[in-house]
Amino acid sequence: MSEDPSPHNVRRVAQVTAPIGLAFIPLGMALGFLVVHAGLAWWWAPVFAAVIYAGSLEFLMVGLAATGAPVAAVALTTFIVNSRHVFYALSFPLHRVRGVAARLYSTYTLSDEAYAVGVSPEASSWTTRPILTMQVLLQLLWVTGAAIGGALGEALPIERLQGLDFALTALFIVLAIDAYRQRPDRLTAVSAAVCAGAAWIVAPGQLLVCAFAAFTAVLIMRFVVDRRRDA
Repeated sequence: MSEDPSPHNVRRVAQVTAPIGLAFIPLGMALGFLVVHAGLAWWWAPVFAAVIYAGSLEFLMVGLAATGAPVAAVALTTFIVNSRHVFYALSFPLHRVRGVAARLYSTYTLSDEAYAVGVSPEASSWTTRPILTMQVLLQLLWVTGAAIGGALGEALPIERLQGLDFALTALFIVLAIDAYRQRPDRLTAVSAAVCAGAAWIVAPGQLLVCAFAAFTAVLIMRFVVDRRRDA
């Protein structure tokens, strides 16, 4: 499959990426505000955005860093929250990315949003250049939004922040709805809702971590059952 480095192709990638990518600006700003509100220097916002680059984990990491959480707790949280990327890798078109460095970067920047764009019908023929262009654009928008939010949070006397930490959740809801429309799977949707509800009842203070862990276990069990059924 040949590469298409033309400006027209880059514009097409930007058009497909824009609906999700532009949402990174206000979301990144929300992260920047939360970083400053937690008592950290504003420049930690773009650092978190560039180095960690895992939206939900970054919002959790703000609180963990501000409270000086133990390294073991940070490692466990990171593992559980980002374990969903293992399932992303099963269907993300990494096989169309050529070159070791390109694949390493594509793997590193495999965010929820990059996955949503990468497996969309519009990206079905993308190869190395379009896929990397999409991921670079998303990361740049995320880091830019976080830097703007951190700088504004440092300059403006904001004493109370309410609802900003829900911004990323709102984006995930939109992504989930769009993914369900492309590939309707009631069992997966119901399983996710049940895991979230159970985590909210059992451990409301650790809802995200517990829900991810339970949903991961459900997906693994479903995979094993389906494989035995097909054998």
